[in-house]
Amino acid sequence: MFEGVNASDGYGIGVAQVAVAPDLSFTPTKPEDPEAEKARYNEALAKFIDQTNKQIERMKQSVGEEAAAIMGAHIEFAEDEGIKDMVNGSIDSGMCAEQAVSEAYDMYFNMFSNMDDELFRERAADVADVKTGLLADLLGKQVVDLSSLPENSIVVVEELTPSMTADIDKENVAGIVTETGGRTSHSAIIARALEIPAVLSVADATKNIKSGEMVIVDGTLGKVINNPEDDVLENYRAKAKSYAEEKAALEAYRGKETVTGDGEKVLLVANIGNPDDANVAAEHDAEGVGLFRSEFLFMDAKELPTEDEQFAAYQKVALRMKDEPVIIRTLDVGGDKEIPYLNLQKEDNPFMGFRAVRYCLNNPEQYKVQLTALLRASAFGDVKIMLPLVTTLDEVRQAKALVEECKKELDERGVAYNKDIEVGTMIETPAASLIADDLAEECDFFSIGTNDLIGYTMCADRGNDRVSYLYTVYQPAVLRSLKRIIETGRAKGIMVGMCGEAAADPLLIPVLLSFGLNEFSVSAPSILRTRKIISEWSKEEADALTEKVMKCKTATEVKVMLQAAQK
Repeated sequence: MFEGVNASDGYGIGVAQVAVAPDLSFTPTKPEDPEAEKARYNEALAKFIDQTNKQIERMKQSVGEEAAAIMGAHIEFAEDEGIKDMVNGSIDSGMCAEQAVSEAYDMYFNMFSNMDDELFRERAADVADVKTGLLADLLGKQVVDLSSLPENSIVVVEELTPSMTADIDKENVAGIVTETGGRTSHSAIIARALEIPAVLSVADATKNIKSGEMVIVDGTLGKVINNPEDDVLENYRAKAKSYAEEKAALEAYRGKETVTGDGEKVLLVANIGNPDDANVAAEHDAEGVGLFRSEFLFMDAKELPTEDEQFAAYQKVALRMKDEPVIIRTLDVGGDKEIPYLNLQKEDNPFMGFRAVRYCLNNPEQYKVQLTALLRASAFGDVKIMLPLVTTLDEVRQAKALVEECKKELDERGVAYNKDIEVGTMIETPAASLIADDLAEECDFFSIGTNDLIGYTMCADRGNDRVSYLYTVYQPAVLRSLKRIIETGRAKGIMVGMCGEAAADPLLIPVLLSFGLNEFSVSAPSILRTRKIISEWSKEEADALTEKVMKCKTATEVKVMLQAAQK
């Protein structure tokens, strides 16, 4: 048995099909005719773009607009003028097309890989995918083809790239196993969209699993079993049947209010990364948006987005969600993200550097452009403003003062906005947790970002396998922090939500209900399952379990206790 990351729930049983990536190594040469070499590059580029556009159209039919949009990033990177100029310039300086492409895309890959925000780290996979496609064309090699697999195939690959999944025959794929990738990787997102059980980051999977072997993929627990015994096989067949029945039963929760077992109403909303994701959130029955990451506007632009450009994006989400709440996080960017037009300086430790609200407050005129756009959008829906990475009360007060300046300027312009717009903060640092009582006096709401809160509390990088055992919400230190934040916010009479991965953790939900969390912001596909789990717990039951959990001394003890109590 092998263990990895439980990336897409469910149970897959089938025969392994191990796909090995082509050898794209090459010997750098100096071309005799740079113009002919640039023509080779441009020909490969045109072919790649044409193939990718066709893949996008196929993905729209097979997995929907949201997952297909991932491939749009491939087009962006392929057509990026800065990258093209870099490649052509390198060829002019004496490089062959293969080397020029490799070095240009490696630079961008390293840039994205070193970013602190997991959402943007995943763009490194897009860069690598484009590089692979271009090199394959230049070298005359065939990339991995998953378009014609036999029935009940378990795909085993080193890395499942978006371009591979674009051609995957999902009717014949029972499960996916990879050697790389995390739960928020594009591989995981697409696997969930395809509703294929997947376990990622299984070390040496392509070496330890052989084509033709019977394999079980437990996407729920993150386990892979090759050549299972008969009794294990039968057990998993029963699990697969039960899972399918349970999934069908979740439809009963569509269109229902999100209430606990004893009738207490809570809000169940979605995390989104761009305006189009609002459609997906609505389709999955979300009751609003708990986190709209605004960074996409800045990362995908060649210059600072204008007020009108930002307003159009925010307005689109507000209109789509109608009167339901939409919490938009202001720019969360820093020294680890190389956005050329922001002229950010390199930092030794960007995770604790000049980023997020610190950067924004140091560039007030630029920040006011975003705040003004958000205020304008508030005339079209229940838009709320959220401040990221707050560590002091002064930061909230300064941001609110800028909001007031923007209001006055809009009044002078005669532009409508919600004069009572709510301004809250993302609680994602130990500092914010410790001064939650003071922050609650200034904020209209809290939203807990557990992804960063866990990392900062435990001093553990979630991307570092050597310390991954520390990076878990079940750590007593993290649970005590969550308890303090939620109880303090509720005592001050403000809404407290959670937009980190932990909000959809079925084991943790009763504890969060006991603490008093009144907004759960999760990925769109998790909406119905989260609603079901919330409905199964009364406050009395959740309190009884939580009292025992908070006496546990280790993360292992906590998890074991929560697993035993799972309904």
